[in-house]
Amino acid sequence: MSVMRLQHVSVPMPMGGSDQARRFYGGALGLDELTTPKSLDAEQIIWFKVGDDGQELHIFTEKGFGPNSPGQHVCLQVEDLDVTRQRLAEADVATQETIPIANRPRCFILDPFGNRIELTQILGRYE
Repeated sequence: MSVMRLQHVSVPMPMGGSDQARRFYGGALGLDELTTPKSLDAEQIIWFKVGDDGQELHIFTEKGFGPNSPGQHVCLQVEDLDVTRQRLAEADVATQETIPIANRPRCFILDPFGNRIELTQILGRYE
């Protein structure tokens, strides 16, 4: 198993906060907004490009908005998700499935303290 880099961080916003998020992250901070994958269109989520190394900031709407909300997580890019899943199973770490994204096989795990971590393998551009 090889963790290659931090791929994205997801932080919550309150319902109806999209305009404020765009003004702050896109306007004040100057981050470029990215198109989200088609499979997430139903979600209220905004993705921003951070730097030139493919790292992203995901701002999402969640009914249970606040610290430690279920959608708040860090995403780590791994070299091979199948190998990573096998190693996690051997270590008795359960994986949780989620909404599929084309070319981005992924799953979630919990650290020993209950923090959510997404693991993803990037096979190509998402659609």
